[in-house]
Order: sequence, then C-alpha cells, then structure tokens
Amino acid sequence: ADQFFTLVNTLLSFPRHLSQHVGGFVISAGPLAELVPVENAAMADRTVIQWDKDDLESLGLMKVDVLALGMLSAIRKALELISDEKGQPFRIQDIPQEDRDTYAMLQTGDSIGVFQVESRAQINMLPRLKPETYYDLVIEVAIVRPGPIQGDMVHPYLRRKHGLEPVDYPNDAVRKVLERTLGVPIFQEQVIKLAMVAAGFSAGEADQLRRAMAAWKSHGDLTPFREKLVTGMLERGHDADFAERLYQQICGFGGYGFPESHAASFALLVYVSAWIKRHYPAAFYCALLNSQPMGFYSPSQLVQDARRHNVTVLPPDVNASQWDHNLQDEDRHLRLGLRIIQGLSVSGAERIHQNRPAEGYRSASELRRLATLNQRDMELLAGANAMPGFTANRHQAYWQLLDHEQPAELFAQETAVDYQPDYCEQLPEPSEGQNVLADYASQGLTLQRHPLALLREQGHLKFCLSAEQLKSTKAGIPVQVAGLVTGRQRPGSASGVTFVTLEDETGNVNVVVWL
Repeated sequence: ADQFFTLVNTLLSFPRHLSQHVGGFVISAGPLAELVPVENAAMADRTVIQWDKDDLESLGLMKVDVLALGMLSAIRKALELISDEKGQPFRIQDIPQEDRDTYAMLQTGDSIGVFQVESRAQINMLPRLKPETYYDLVIEVAIVRPGPIQGDMVHPYLRRKHGLEPVDYPNDAVRKVLERTLGVPIFQEQVIKLAMVAAGFSAGEADQLRRAMAAWKSHGDLTPFREKLVTGMLERGHDADFAERLYQQICGFGGYGFPESHAASFALLVYVSAWIKRHYPAAFYCALLNSQPMGFYSPSQLVQDARRHNVTVLPPDVNASQWDHNLQDEDRHLRLGLRIIQGLSVSGAERIHQNRPAEGYRSASELRRLATLNQRDMELLAGANAMPGFTANRHQAYWQLLDHEQPAELFAQETAVDYQPDYCEQLPEPSEGQNVLADYASQGLTLQRHPLALLREQGHLKFCLSAEQLKSTKAGIPVQVAGLVTGRQRPGSASGVTFVTLEDETGNVNVVVWL
C-alpha cells in the first residue's frame, strides 16, 4: 500500500501526454540540435523539441508562433477583385487612412465579416466605444478580452473616453504609463510597467510577474507577488484602494490580456477589412465566401448580410459559375460558384467550367456528355436548380435526369443535343416554400425570401418583433422574437447561460438563455 501511494503521489500533476504546438518555431544562432534535444515527430519529415516553452525561455532561446489568419487570404482576394475593377494594382497601402465613413459604419456595430470585431461581444462594444481613430481600434481589439473584463477596466475606460468620468493619475510616473489609455491599464505591457514604476519592481521581478500572469491558471499563483505589489505601492505614497485595484487588474490579466503590439497588428486588419466592406462590399463578401471556412458566420449569414448591403447575389449556374464565387459584368454582381453546392466534386465542377461551350450548355444530356458528369453530380446540380438555362425549375431538372439514360460512349457524339417530352413542360413549379427548403438542403442558403419572411406573411409571427423593430424598442419591455438559430455559445464560465444568435429577414438578434 505504501508503494502504491508513493506511485500515486509521483503521478499527481504529471503531464498526461505530450503535445506539439502546430505553429511553434524555435530560432537559435547555431544548429538547434546541438542546443536542445530533438526527436522525430509522428508526421513524416517533422521534428519536435523535447523541452517545453518555459524551459526554452529560461535558456534564452527565441520561440515564434507562426499561425495562419484566414482574413489575410480574404483581404488578398478582395484586393485582387478591386484591382480587376480599377484596371490597375490596388494594395493595402493604397487604402486611405482614417476614413470617416469606415468609422461611421463600425460605430453602428455593422461589422459582420470584419476581422476581430464580428463577434457578438465586439458588435455590442462598437456602438459603446465609438471608434474614431486607428488607436481606438487598437483599444477595441484589446478591451473585449477576459483580462480587462475581469479586471473591471471596461466601464471606467468607456466613461472616461466619453467625458463622463475625470481622468486622474497619482503621479507623473503612472501618467506616462497610462495616459494613452485614459488611466486604465488595457495592455500587458502597461501592467508590467506599473509594477516597476508604482511598486518598485526590478526588471527581473517584473519579468517573473509576466510569466506568472501567463501561467497562474494552470500551475502558478500570483499570491507571492501580492505583498510586494501592495507594500511597494503603499511605500511610494499610493493609497490602499489604488494598490488593491491594481492587484485585481493584474489577476484579471492572468485570465488573458493582449500585448499592445499584438492589438495594433490586429487593428490594422480590422481597419482594412472594414474599409473594404464599406467601399467595395461585393468584393468583400466574394472574398470572404471564397475563404471559407473562417470567422463566426456561415455562407448563408454572409450572403444575407451582403444583400442587406445592396449586393446583388446571383445563384450558381452551370452556364455562368466557376468553382469559386466571382464578380460578373460591369455591375459587379456576386455570382455564387459551384463550390456552394454541397457534395459536388471539385473535379466535376472544374470540368463543367473548362468544357462549357461558347453558347453555354443547352441541355442536361449535353452537360452530362461534355463535362463527363456522373449521376450523383447531375442530381446535385438539379437539386440546386443550377441548370436554369435549359430547365425551368427543379421538377423539370429531376425529370430530365430520370428520362435520359447516359448514352454509350460509341454514340455519345451523335446523341441529340436536347430532348424534352411535352409532359416535362407541364410539371408544376415548386412553391416558394419548397424552393427555400430545397435551397437550404442543397446549398445551405437561399437567395429567395428569408424563411422568416414567409412565416411572417402567413401570420405565424403576429406577436414577434423583427430584428429591425427591436432596435427601436424601449429597453425593459417584454418582447417575443423568432429566427433561425445561426450561433450558439456556452462558455465554461457562463454558469449555465447559453448565448444564442437568431437571424430573421431584417438582421440578427442576440439572445441570452438561462437553463
């Protein structure tokens, strides 16, 4: 029994398994294998260092996390579309700085698809913070984080920004650290500097505090720093309330706060993506759709938002679509690509585009023959109503597939281009509701009226306010709303609360559900 308990105590807090950072790279002046133990990873031609990030930091080695951002791809694609429209290269540096229209859009919370500020929390924060400058976006990115929220920094900053609360500093040293953020520590660097100028921490002690802030939830503790922080501030003439408030803010940053440099980099992408959305919405949504999956929103939500921004969205069509979504004609209408059809093979879609006659496909049989499509691909195209040039509706499209057998290869070139029996034309067109359901089943979205618009017209939502009506409704009044569930979040710290996003024909509604 003694041996058993010895083994148990040995295993307690021992790592359960090893894991590899997906984008972590270690940089050294000499050959890395001569400095740290390196072993082969499970994936071929990959290696992994046997020491963790804390060991590497203690040795003074540089670790860089190289992570992909889907928004970078989306911005590149959008700039390419804008360049095509302008007839000359258009780059990020060509985007004008501090555009008033862009900030006006963000101040209303119109940020679906915009990098970093499209979440429910950020959309709610934008009208409250009302960003007017690039640095306001830096604050916006950093303030909606567990660190500032748990440290009770959000409301004081908002009150001070809008002149509802005076900004004061205990001394000039603290002013230099906090003046740009109105006396409220928002960034990790500020917390470290405050420990040095307000509590007398040395550079080494401040670095230990930084490490503890990053690790205290898992295996660290800030308690050892409390006495030195509080005592140091009291000795330097700060009152007890200031000392306690700073300590609580540091604890909050242990929950996750942003470095200012990180927030500044992200804010640039916020501004660029917002500017493109405001001035070139068709290019913006086309690029986002071609970069999926990414962000908070599904293609259906992005398409609905695009239409609310007066972008004309056209359905997938074997005679007009490529694999990717693209902008067509001088009017820059957004044509959905064949990729939106769920289950359609990439190779099949590419053959449709590559083998398309100059005059377009004239029948289902010609499409099948020239693009060498199998029955499954043909059925998917019919279900998506992607053959409008030679089938009036889904019913006719399906009937043509059933009526025509694929010809033998020997006679393929001699087969009649088209044959539609008279009874095919007599097939009734599906109802609007049937088409909407079929659109969602085949593409995950619809370009027809929103399902909630149909239900509202039929009188099923008499007592439900729309998302647009809700904006002008007085707070505190009980209301009923209805919509498609497009988002559902239940954070671990929410204590049984679920955050649900509903979508109707006019916009989105955020709902808090207690279970």
